[in-house]
Amino acid sequence: MTAITLTVNGQSVNAEVTPRTHLADFLREHLLLTGTHIGCEHGICGACTVAIDGEIARSCITYAAACDGADIRTIEGYDDDALMGRLRKAFSEAHALQCGYCTPGMLIAARDLVRRKGGLSAAEIRTEMSGNLCRCTGYVGIVNAISKVMAERAAFDVSSLTVREAGLGPAPGPAASNIEPAHEVALPSSLPGSRRARNAIETARTSRIASSRTELAKKPRWIKVEVGAIEEVAGVTRLTQSFLLEHPRDAVWHLMADIDAVAKCMPGMKIDGPVRDGRATGRMEIALGPIKASFAGEGTVATFPAEFRQVITGKGGDRRSGSSASGEVAYRLRRVAEAAGVEITRVDVELSYSLTGPLAQFSRSNLVRDFVTRIGESFAQNIDAALSSPAGAEIAPARLRLGSMVWRLALDRLLASVRRLFHR
Repeated sequence: MTAITLTVNGQSVNAEVTPRTHLADFLREHLLLTGTHIGCEHGICGACTVAIDGEIARSCITYAAACDGADIRTIEGYDDDALMGRLRKAFSEAHALQCGYCTPGMLIAARDLVRRKGGLSAAEIRTEMSGNLCRCTGYVGIVNAISKVMAERAAFDVSSLTVREAGLGPAPGPAASNIEPAHEVALPSSLPGSRRARNAIETARTSRIASSRTELAKKPRWIKVEVGAIEEVAGVTRLTQSFLLEHPRDAVWHLMADIDAVAKCMPGMKIDGPVRDGRATGRMEIALGPIKASFAGEGTVATFPAEFRQVITGKGGDRRSGSSASGEVAYRLRRVAEAAGVEITRVDVELSYSLTGPLAQFSRSNLVRDFVTRIGESFAQNIDAALSSPAGAEIAPARLRLGSMVWRLALDRLLASVRRLFHR
């Protein structure tokens, strides 16, 4: 069983579910929210449509465990929503429902459409609503009802219905990935508060551009990481890494002897509280597409200043997947040379780890070497950036996003294949 905490219609819910329990079944059978209907159970008919973190999604193909921490809204959660109330009235007036089985999902999808877009023709509304199926009405009444409410769109404060950029899934329908984010929809000039909304949008857009330029300006320099042979013995994976830093060894040691600073530079690593008597608690968080894991546990830190060496050991578990991990990281600093008046420090890292449970399959992947190289490069770049920052500057924690690494690795492998092809 997997423990989850989520918000459903504004109420916090704590429960334990099996990893394969669908959200629709959880809502209907555990919370008795039977307004969410189950039709095809393949994500096709749309009867099970709910809102997850503000974006509509199929609850029959969404695992409840994957919604840990999410904000769920079912048809029962729209009783006080003005736009939904108008849609319900329009559906009744236009005879847009007969048996009513598709209606909850149809209403949620219709509300999402009106929230995102306005001024659509009947044909365009049919296309946008094609992800929700009705076996009774022939869609004429449904299209008429949506068209009527869409014509009154300016009467609703659409800006208050915007959603967060991150969600568990895009809205269904054609070209969903090309839909402009809701917070950037052009608002009618007659909409109350529209000037304020547009100003907020422009401010947010300007801030994002300025932030992007700042990040580009602070982009860390690339550092080559050498990775030794990977060995697997009795379920334990061992490997070595080394890289060079153009900083004095004493300065590098001052930073790397601080476990909190090391954790902020290591992608995904977080320390919870201070280190006491060489012991610490923390977690390692990773995200690979829809797969998210957080290995929480405790570890020990052994420091050997005379040798410029530190050893960190730890073990923990991920409650979502039921997987466990243990490992050890040992690093030593060596002064290798001075080039053009710059002292260079070599960092040698020895890493060993083991995984058990569902996520253990990733430790046997042929991509382990590539992933470890990427993570090592990120760690080295973060260390270099921290050492290059002004004294007293705060180090921002590094996040581990393996999704972008996957694309980079795929591109690297493709380019390598092309090079081999043309150099035969």
